[in-house]
Amino acid sequence: MTDGLDDAAPFAPVTKHSLVIAGHRTSISLEAPFWEALKELARERNQSLAALVGAIDEQRGEANLSSALRVFVLRQTQAKLPKPI
Repeated sequence: MTDGLDDAAPFAPVTKHSLVIAGHRTSISLEAPFWEALKELARERNQSLAALVGAIDEQRGEANLSSALRVFVLRQTQAKLPKPI
């Protein structure tokens, strides 16, 4: 029996990414898989990455922006999974 980690890529380090949101420069810290998924979601929505991050930023409340981005990516990914019968 396998735990599913044997075939997984090594865990990704957190890297900083800078962008301009609502006219101000900010940096977010995300692992590469989350960053790539976020860029793909922006492409799917025909939005710029900055526009998508800005929309998430507006709705995050008190949550840390990087955490809010990870949760957004997770929820969007889960929404694409087939629903159990």
